[in-house]
Amino acid sequence: MDIRNCNRCGKIYAYDGFNICMQCRREDEEDFKKVKEYIDENPGANISEVSEETEVDTRKIISFLRQGRLEVENKDNLLLDCERCGVPIKTGRFCKKCTAEMQREFKQSIGGGRDPKDLKNGRAKEKIRIIDRYRDK
Repeated sequence: MDIRNCNRCGKIYAYDGFNICMQCRREDEEDFKKVKEYIDENPGANISEVSEETEVDTRKIISFLRQGRLEVENKDNLLLDCERCGVPIKTGRFCKKCTAEMQREFKQSIGGGRDPKDLKNGRAKEKIRIIDRYRDK
């Protein structure tokens, strides 16, 4: 069992893949629900207004946007930039164009430039014929 300190509150907890304890995650989830409800009721609100009304820090709201849990509807309120090309985006870390390019690049690197149809379980199809084994003997 891996024991760690919570990055936010400092409490000791059993590490479960997250850098914060269960209590801090619950608080994050409550904050997310408050922000989501406010945005649903006030779709044109900017981040400072949302932060002020929900009492949730702007950095946490931006984190929700980066995680893809929230999306900016109004083009005037675009806060995020694609981490790869810098174009303004509504949610996440990358724009659609960069996401598509990276997916293509990852597929090519995994397949080594081979056609993905020829891949089976991450390896190229290999055919071994039993008759060929015994022919040499």
